[in-house]
Amino acid sequence: MVTTHVFIAVSLDGYIARQDGDIGWLLQRDDPTEDHGYEAFIADKDGIIMGRGTYEKVLTFGEWPYEQPVVVLSRQLADTPVPEALKGKVQFSRRAPKEVINDLAAQNIHRVYIDGGQLIQSFLRDGLASDIIITTVPVLLGSGKPLFGYLPHDIDLTLLSSRSFPSGLVQSHYQVMS
Repeated sequence: MVTTHVFIAVSLDGYIARQDGDIGWLLQRDDPTEDHGYEAFIADKDGIIMGRGTYEKVLTFGEWPYEQPVVVLSRQLADTPVPEALKGKVQFSRRAPKEVINDLAAQNIHRVYIDGGQLIQSFLRDGLASDIIITTVPVLLGSGKPLFGYLPHDIDLTLLSSRSFPSGLVQSHYQVMS
């Protein structure tokens, strides 16, 4: 069985990036002395599924940061070759989330990190997200790319934990109820 897990930061008004994809507001709050739990979170994941926008943003960071295999869900990229430096690390797919989950299960991948706003929305709509860790940054952007979008029905969550950091960030961990 594959479980999918979200770890993401949002502005206080619910945006994951400015409309142009800029996340400088988030990086300004990055304090290397604070452990927000990402290292522990990623350490027990054996796969990553991300959207095209997230993939393109990660490429701007320089060195590829992931050891786990990454599937990028994108209709635009699905028919393009993976860059040489990422062969064996990344694959592009146009398959639906449930199909990709089944593919990963066949590869013996069980705990998957889901990253990217639209992708997270798809997984929530399809009932495929197991839990969500949201770190709220105390800044109001006023507009941008929202973490959550249209839902055909309510999605109930159970708060598992919540903590605050000296920098003002607040992190909440929710289990998604099916």
